[in-house]
Amino acid sequence: MTSPASPTQSRRSDATRAAILRAARERFAADGYERATIRAIAADAQIDPSMVMRYYGSKEGLFAAAAEFDLRLPDLSAVPPHDLGAVLVRHFLARWEGDETLVALLRAASTNPGAAERMRGIFADQLTAAVAVFGTDAETTARRAGLVASQILGLAFTRYIVRLPPMVDTTPEELVRWIAPTLQRYLTGTPSN
Repeated sequence: MTSPASPTQSRRSDATRAAILRAARERFAADGYERATIRAIAADAQIDPSMVMRYYGSKEGLFAAAAEFDLRLPDLSAVPPHDLGAVLVRHFLARWEGDETLVALLRAASTNPGAAERMRGIFADQLTAAVAVFGTDAETTARRAGLVASQILGLAFTRYIVRLPPMVDTTPEELVRWIAPTLQRYLTGTPSN
């Protein structure tokens, strides 16, 4: 039987976690996800690399815990209803193309449960809050947000992770023309029989 941690051990553990997260945020911001290493982060936090692994399990888990993600969604209540799909596709393309941390989180989410949970939380919380402005019941709002997320994450995965040639070669405006009607239906339409 393991004895509970003493208050001193808990404080030390909390301080170590905080130091790791602080070092990880700085290192990921300075070097990017690919070039940042567990050893460099541990050195910055002045701890042994095994402690990083003990608390976070992997680089992907550490990244998911350390990175701050704001989708910076537009206020959809200010968008003309017929433009909602196009506005969201343009917004997400700009966010994915302008922020390597989102691409890194998506890559990590495909193999790391902690990163996947972080991605779920980001999309569930932020996208659902944006869609809630339409005043639908909670279940419908969550369903609409989930459908939008399925399209956006699928687009991001094929364009930025898998780099499927037709998706990479398609201009952003052409992607808007293809995908916006689908998002529009998810946001304002009803399921067809």
